[in-house]
Amino acid sequence: MKCLKPLPPPRCIKLHLCIVALALLATPCLLAKNATQVVVVPVANMYSAPTDKSAVVSQAIYGSNVLLLTARGEWSKIQTEDHYKGWTPSRYLRLVQSGAGYATAGQTAQVESVFANVYNEADVARHKPVITIPFESHLEVIAEGKGSDEGWLQVRLPDKRSAWIQSSDVVSDPKPLTIPESIDLAKRFLGLPYLWGGRSSYGFDCSGFTQLLLRARGINMPRDADQQAAWKGVTPVERKDLQPGDLLFFGSAPAKITHTGMYMGDGRFIQATTNGHPVVQISHLDDPPWTQLLVACRRVK
Repeated sequence: MKCLKPLPPPRCIKLHLCIVALALLATPCLLAKNATQVVVVPVANMYSAPTDKSAVVSQAIYGSNVLLLTARGEWSKIQTEDHYKGWTPSRYLRLVQSGAGYATAGQTAQVESVFANVYNEADVARHKPVITIPFESHLEVIAEGKGSDEGWLQVRLPDKRSAWIQSSDVVSDPKPLTIPESIDLAKRFLGLPYLWGGRSSYGFDCSGFTQLLLRARGINMPRDADQQAAWKGVTPVERKDLQPGDLLFFGSAPAKITHTGMYMGDGRFIQATTNGHPVVQISHLDDPPWTQLLVACRRVK
C-alpha cells in the first residue's frame, strides 16, 4: 500500500501559491485566450507553425485587431479579420482590455502615406521617430494640434503611449475608392518589394496586393489567389470583355491558380510578382509568360 504524502506546512503552501500567481502574471496571453489582441509592431509575420523557421503565411499590421486562438509560451496563434490563421510572437501583441478593439470607436485615423513616422512630440527634427508604420495602419486620435502643433494629431498608440503624427500622413474618414482611384492607389506602390506572405507596404505578395486594392474599394475578399478566384463575391468574365478593376488569375490550370493581378485597361495589369525584378510592377497580358498562364478572369459583383 502506498503511503500518502504529508501535507506541506502552511508556509510552503503560501510560497507555492505565490509562484503560481507569478507564473500566471508572466504569461498574460494564457488568460486572454479567445480575446481580442492588437498588433503593436509595424508588421507582424504570421507563420505556419510556432517557430520563425517555418513558412510565413500572412501578416497583420500595426494597430489591427486580431483574435487570439491559442497561446503557447512565446508564441500565439491568431486570426486576422480575413479569417486567416497563423502563429506570431506573443510580444507583438497586447490584450485589448475594453471595447470592441483598438481604434474601433471615437476619433480614429488611418495612415494614407505609404509609410508614416510617429513621434514623441510634434516635431520631425528633435528626436528620431517612435515607430514607422505602414499604409492602412489605424490609430486612436486624442486631439488635433493647436498653435505651434498645428498640422499634427496627438494619438494614443496600441501600447497606451501618447505620440504625434503629421495630419498629412493620415485620413480621418476614409471613403471607399472608385475603380480609377484604386488603380491610382496601386501605382503608388510601384517598385515596392515582392515579399512572400506580405500584405503591407513593407512588401506584398500577389494576393496580399490585390486584397488591399479591393479593401480600399470597401470590399473584403479572401487572402489567397485560389480562394479569391473561387470567392462568391466575384463572377467570371471573358478575356475579351475585361474592364479596369477586374482580377486576373494565373496558373498551370484553372484548378491550379498560383498568381493574381488587377487589370488596368489597354491590355495592362498591375501585380506584385517575382517575375524578372521582384517588385510591384505593370505588365502586359500579351507578353510571356502571362498570356500563356492566364486561366481565369473575375469581376467583383
